[in-house]
Amino acid sequence: MDLILCHTTADFDALGAAVGLTRLLPGSKIVLTGGSHPPVRDFLALHRDEYRLIEWRSVNSEKIRSLTVVDTQQRDRLGKLAEWLDLPNLKEIIVYDHHLGQESDIPATRSHIFSVGATTTLIVEQLQQQHISLTPAEATVMALGIHVDTGSLTFDQSTPRDALALAWLMQQGASLSVISTYRDPGLSLQLQQLLTEALENLEYLFLRGYTLAWVTLRTKNFVPGLSSLASELVEITEIDALLLANEYSLSEEDSRLTVIGRSQIPKTNLNRLFQLLGGGGHSQAASLNLRGVDSQVILKQLVDGIKAQIPHPPTARDLMSSPVRTILPETTIAEAQRILLRYGHSGLSVVDTQGQLVGIISRRDIDIALHHGFSHAPVKGYMTRNLKTITPDTTLPQIESLMVTYDIGRLPVLENEQLVGLVTRTDVLRELHQERDENGEGGEEERQKSNINLPQLQNKLAPQLWQLLTIASQEAEKRGWHLYLVGGAVRDLLLAEAASDTLMIKDIDLVVDGFHKSADVGAGVELAKALQELYPTARLEIHGAFQTAALLWHKDPEFDSLWVDIATARTEFYPYPAANPEVEASSIRQDLYRRDFTINALALRLTTPRAGELLDFFGGLLDLQAKQIRVLHANSFIEDPTRIYRGVRFAVRFRFEIEPQTEEFIRYAINSGVYDRTAQENSRTPALQTRLKTELKHILEAPYWKSALQLLDNLGALQCIHPTLKLHVEVLRQLRLLERCLRRFDAEQTLIHWEMRLETLIAHLTPQYRVKVAKNLQLQEDGIKRLQNLASAQTDMMESLPKCQSPSQIVQLLRQYDLPMLILIALQSPRSLRHQIWEYLTVWANVQPLLSGNDLKKLGYKPGPQYRHILDDMLAATLDGIIKDKTEAEEFLAQHYPK
Repeated sequence: MDLILCHTTADFDALGAAVGLTRLLPGSKIVLTGGSHPPVRDFLALHRDEYRLIEWRSVNSEKIRSLTVVDTQQRDRLGKLAEWLDLPNLKEIIVYDHHLGQESDIPATRSHIFSVGATTTLIVEQLQQQHISLTPAEATVMALGIHVDTGSLTFDQSTPRDALALAWLMQQGASLSVISTYRDPGLSLQLQQLLTEALENLEYLFLRGYTLAWVTLRTKNFVPGLSSLASELVEITEIDALLLANEYSLSEEDSRLTVIGRSQIPKTNLNRLFQLLGGGGHSQAASLNLRGVDSQVILKQLVDGIKAQIPHPPTARDLMSSPVRTILPETTIAEAQRILLRYGHSGLSVVDTQGQLVGIISRRDIDIALHHGFSHAPVKGYMTRNLKTITPDTTLPQIESLMVTYDIGRLPVLENEQLVGLVTRTDVLRELHQERDENGEGGEEERQKSNINLPQLQNKLAPQLWQLLTIASQEAEKRGWHLYLVGGAVRDLLLAEAASDTLMIKDIDLVVDGFHKSADVGAGVELAKALQELYPTARLEIHGAFQTAALLWHKDPEFDSLWVDIATARTEFYPYPAANPEVEASSIRQDLYRRDFTINALALRLTTPRAGELLDFFGGLLDLQAKQIRVLHANSFIEDPTRIYRGVRFAVRFRFEIEPQTEEFIRYAINSGVYDRTAQENSRTPALQTRLKTELKHILEAPYWKSALQLLDNLGALQCIHPTLKLHVEVLRQLRLLERCLRRFDAEQTLIHWEMRLETLIAHLTPQYRVKVAKNLQLQEDGIKRLQNLASAQTDMMESLPKCQSPSQIVQLLRQYDLPMLILIALQSPRSLRHQIWEYLTVWANVQPLLSGNDLKKLGYKPGPQYRHILDDMLAATLDGIIKDKTEAEEFLAQHYPK
C-alpha cells in the first residue's frame, strides 16, 4: 500500500499536491492526518468522492510500502500518524515541500524541496513532464492549492513557475467558479468597514430556491476593490446573486453610481442585463458606472431583471440515479463489497423485506469493517440509520445545502415512502458543471454547443430522419418517458456543424430513460412496436436478454438502409475480460458511463422539457474540439479489447489523436497478457471472437484500412488476433499485391474484399495457427478451408509448377484452384511463380477452345462424355500454339478424333 500524507489541519496546497501525486503514483491513496481548514472541510463535503481519500482507521500499517509527505518536513505536523515513519516494512519515504530553510526530521529517502509559491506547483511540473492529463476535479483542487498559497499570484513568494502551473491546470479544465468560491483573497481596512455596513443593510429575496441580495453603500469618494468586497459578501452570506451599489459624489453637481453584480445562478446573464444600462462584463460578473441617476431606480431595474432570469432549478427527479441498487440488512460485509466492486458504487441503500429504506452503508464503512476482520458480519451493524432524505421535487440548491451542511455523500429520494432514486455528490457535481458551461464559463462557442436548439438539429438532419425522431419523442412523452439520441449519431451531428449538406445517418441509437416514472426493461420494445405501427415497412427485431429492439429498413425509397436501435437505459458489468457484458436497467447517466470513449458518451435529449439539451458528463465535447480519442475507464480495454479497434477506427476515420493516457491503457492491456489468459480460462470470449471480427470488418472494408492496420500494429494490438501477428514489411508487400489482384481480377467485387484482406493477414501466420485463428474469428467455411489447405497447395505448386513445360500444363495445374486460393498462393510465392500465376489469370485462364460443343455436333460428332476430352485436348493445343484458327482446329479434330 502506497500512502500520501497531508499535514494536520490540511490546507488546499497540501490537498492539491496530494491529489496530483495520486496520478504520479498510480494506486496510491491520500490520508488526512488530522482535520483541515474550514474551506477545505466544506470543499470535501461536496467533492470528497472525486479523490482517492481513505480513513486512517481503515489502514493496515503492516501493508504500507511507501509514504509520501506533502507540504511539510516536520514529523509533529503529521500528528498520530508520524509513527508510521518508523515502520520496519517501509521501502521509501518521499517528501515534497516548498518551505526552504527548515530542518527536516523526517527520514526521507527522496526529497523535492524548491522555492516556489506552492507545493502543488512541483507536482504539476512532474505531471507535465510525464504527459499525464487530469480530470477537471483534479485540476480544480490543485489550482485552488496554488491560488490560496500564492494569494492568486499576489504574494511575494509567488514565482513564474506557479503562474505556468496555473495556466496548465486551466487547460486541464480547472473550474474558475469553484476556485473563486473557496479561495480567500482578503480585504483592505476600508473594505472591511464597508463589509460590516453591507452585512447590516443587505436586502434579500428568496425565489425558486435561490437567494438574491442587494445593498447600496454611500461613500464620499470612489472606493477601489469593490469587486473583492462583492465576492466576500457572496462567500460570507452564501447568497446566489448580489447587486452591490456604491453611490458617491465628486462634487455637488456630479453624483456617481457604481454597481457590481455577481451571480452563481445558472442561466442568468449579468452581462446582457448590465449592457442595457451601458455596463457589461461576463455572464456571472458584471459592472456599470453611471452619472446623475437615481440609484434606487437603477437598482430596482437590475433586481427585476435578475428575477426575470432566474430559472426553475433542477430537481431531484432530474438528477437522481434510478433504479437504486439495494441490499437487505442481513447482507454480509463481504457481499456488500463485492456488489460495490461490481457496479463501481461508493455506497449502498439498505431496505427491509417490504422495500422500506432502513439505512445506507458507504464504502468507508465497509473498508473499516473489513479492516477489523468482520467480513461475515451483516451490514446492519455498520450502516447509517439516521438518514436525511429528499423528495423528487427537492431542488438542486436544497440538495447541495443538505450535502454540505451534514457532509452527506448520497441522499435517498422517497416518493410515497418508496425509494425511487438516489442523488449522489457526483450527480450534483455533474449538474453544477453542466450549469456552469451553460452559463457561459466556456465561451460563446461552447455555450452554443451545450444546448442544441431543435431547429438547428432539424437543419442538419435529413427531413425524414428528423420526422422519425420527432414522432419517436412524441410516443415516449405519451408514456411519461425521456428519450435520448445517443452515441455516434450525436458525435456525427456535432462534427458536421460546418457541413452544408444534411446528414442521412445510417445507424441511430435511441435510449429510453424514465425508470423512476413508468419505463421498465421492456420500454425499448414497447416504443419500437409503437413506431413500427406508424412505419410498417420497417422490420422489427427483438434480441438479447435485455429486450433491446431494432427497426430496420433495407433499400427503402425513403430511408434507404437504416438501423434504429431502441433500448432502455442500462448499466453493464463484465464477468471476466473479453466476455459479453451483463446488463441491468439503470439511468441515462449510467448508460453513458458504460460506453467506450468520451466522444461516444454524448446524449441529446429529444423530449420536452429541455429538448435539445446535450448531456456531456465526461468531457466528450472538449475532446471533439481537441480532436482526441479518450477512453472513459482505466480498465476499459482489459474488459473489452474490441474497444482498442474501435478507438483506432475513430482516430483514423476522423483524423484524431489517441490521447496519451488512453494509449498507455491500450499498451498496458496488451502487454499484460490478460487476453491470452482469459482465452485459456474461458471457452467463450466474444470480444476476441465475434465482436473482434465485426470490428475487423468495419476497419478492413473502410477506405482508410491501411492506416488503421498500421496504427493497430504500432500499438501492438494485432496481438488480439494472434500473439505472433505483426505488420512486417513482407505483410505490407502482400497487402499491396492483394489490392492489385483485386482491382485486376475482381472488378465486379464478386469476392468479399475485406475478408480477403483478413485472410491475407491470417495466412502470414505459421500454418499451425491459421485454422485456429480463422475458426476463432468465425470466418466463412470456404475461407477456413482455404487457409487449412493453403500450405499443402503452396507446396504442391512450388514442386509442380516449375516442372510444367507448356502453357497447357500450367493451366491444367492451376485451374483446380479457385481465384481466392490462387491469389493467396501468389502473394506468398517467389516472383517467378507469381509471374506464372499472374499470366494464367490474365491470359491463359481466358483462352477458350476454338470449337464449341455445337460445332462438334454440326461436324457429326455424337454428344457424350468424349466432348469433354475433345474440348480439353483442343484447349491444350490452342494454349500451346499447335492450333491457331478454326481450320487448324478441324484438322486437329480429324487427325486425333476421326469419326
